[in-house]
Amino acid sequence: MQTIPKDKFTIVGVEPDSADIIARPPINYWKDAWRRFKQNKIAVIALIVLLLLVFMCIFAPIFSPYEYETIDKEARNVGPCAAHWFGTDKLGRDMFTRVWIGGRVSIIIGIAGALISMTVGCIYGGIAAYFGGIVDNIMMRIVEVLIAVPYLIVVILMSVVLEDSNIGTLLLAMTITGWCGTARFVRSEMLRIKNEEYTLAAQLLGVSPWKIVTRHFIPNTMGIIIVNITFSIPGYIFSEAFLSYMGLGIQPPGTSWGALASAAQSQFTFYPYLLFFPVLMIALTMLCFTLIGDGLRDALDPKARK
Repeated sequence: MQTIPKDKFTIVGVEPDSADIIARPPINYWKDAWRRFKQNKIAVIALIVLLLLVFMCIFAPIFSPYEYETIDKEARNVGPCAAHWFGTDKLGRDMFTRVWIGGRVSIIIGIAGALISMTVGCIYGGIAAYFGGIVDNIMMRIVEVLIAVPYLIVVILMSVVLEDSNIGTLLLAMTITGWCGTARFVRSEMLRIKNEEYTLAAQLLGVSPWKIVTRHFIPNTMGIIIVNITFSIPGYIFSEAFLSYMGLGIQPPGTSWGALASAAQSQFTFYPYLLFFPVLMIALTMLCFTLIGDGLRDALDPKARK
């Protein structure tokens, strides 16, 4: 049997105080998640692009020399140029201003819709998971009935009943059943948390069900909820664009990316730039939110912590 020479080994001394040395400064869960998120270069680039888009939606119309509703008959269907960076439409309205004004509506609907659905879904799913039994069965059957209703029918009914198609109507129509999927997802996560030791301890101490749901169930699923919100926003943006494209969304004189795309479809052959810019903004925004969601999913996963 071959032996290894002793000169291949080096005796390393043990310093008595080495056990007290802190390898790295202690950080909380959120700081560590932010540190890991920054290591995902693609997600960081997507965040920067998204912030740039939001910045342009807020400030570009303010500094633009044109109003988004101003009609100029002398500048109809002008292609992209120095005076009109994104060109003009058939009424001579500046597309650069209209694209960013439309972005405000689309992004607001996407973020507000996701937050409303997540809030309602978290509370509903948390209550169903906490009480369980017949309460859980009844609440989940209600969710299944609501999920079976196509949201397109709901939008049409809302437009007819309210006789309007503004932001509030769209949000109400898309979120009146949009929270159901979130409720089922949150319920499954909270059923797992229900059997944890800290939940059982709170029940033994007599903590009210409402406080257990809001202080234990929801905070301990907050990472998953945030990721779910990030992935839900592109869905609401696309839904708004689809409804506007079908003529059920924002009505003139208001506008959105979907409304601009809908108005441009009849002139796409001759003036493709009218469709290109709003569709590009929709695609960029949805892609950015999706990539950010991927980054947050990895960063907020406790099992991936090193």
